[in-house]
Amino acid sequence: MAQVLTSADIDQTILLEKPVAVLGYGSQGRAQALNLRDSGVDVRVGLRDGAPSAERARDDGMRVVDVPTAVAEATLVAMLIPDTAAPAVFREWVAPDLARGDAVLFAHGFNVHYSTVDIPATVDVIMVAPKAPGHAVRTTFADGHGVPCLTAVSQDFTGQATELANAYADAIGGGRAGILATTFAEETETDLFGEQSVLVGGVTGLIRTAFEVLVDAGYQPESAYFECAHELKLVVDLIYEHGLAGMYRFISDTAEFGDYHTANRPVWSQVRAHFTGLLQEIQDGRFARTWIAEDESGRAMFLAARKAAAGHPIEEVGERLRGLTR
Repeated sequence: MAQVLTSADIDQTILLEKPVAVLGYGSQGRAQALNLRDSGVDVRVGLRDGAPSAERARDDGMRVVDVPTAVAEATLVAMLIPDTAAPAVFREWVAPDLARGDAVLFAHGFNVHYSTVDIPATVDVIMVAPKAPGHAVRTTFADGHGVPCLTAVSQDFTGQATELANAYADAIGGGRAGILATTFAEETETDLFGEQSVLVGGVTGLIRTAFEVLVDAGYQPESAYFECAHELKLVVDLIYEHGLAGMYRFISDTAEFGDYHTANRPVWSQVRAHFTGLLQEIQDGRFARTWIAEDESGRAMFLAARKAAAGHPIEEVGERLRGLTR
């Protein structure tokens, strides 16, 4: 079992003594920069010239500089930019200005685990991965709470990398909820697998397929949407609060029996085999190579799939019905 640290276990002195550069001001970049600032950390935001997020950062009261200046000023560089953009940014603007004993931080292990960035051996390499989207990292912090964070160390040149990772996680609110140690490999592989098997790939596939089955069988699209999409949040909220077993206490006996009635159908052994294949593609790097190649070639498949998803009949029905519940 992983040890869970809280703010009471962590000394932030090591972080408060460091100038920090947050590169990127998207979902995680904005949330973490603001939380760091509010925790008393000396933070600046590094953005490329003309970045559309620069105005928002300035409106938030952040000091905004170009990326080379941010890196040159800092002893801790937080790489809070998309996985596919990180290698070029690191190679062109970060690596040349890293000094001996500096630290580089990632919020996801992808680039380090799949070796898409070439980091000097004379710096610390750490990860702090909040287990929530950026808006939740910020809003929970502002409310006096926080979201759990995973931390990892890939390179400990100074001998203080673990302490630094924990202090950073605490400064963005992780110590209020729990900080757990992991590895870059474990975080990367479980994160990608969870997205593809359940959180995105699995859920969207189940919803669209169930919707199509009901509509093809002659049921109203509105009824299909309510049953296969709308009510999902209600069940997920119960799982979030009470766990899988606890969720059963709040649903009807008929619904609970329906779960058990279908639990051992042959389809689940097929799903397990499918999930095992997904995990193998993630572990051996095939998924990473495919995604990087897709990005480098212009994202034709990605954009076509996005357009097809937006054009699915469930979207028109859902847009209309969501207006009734807001």
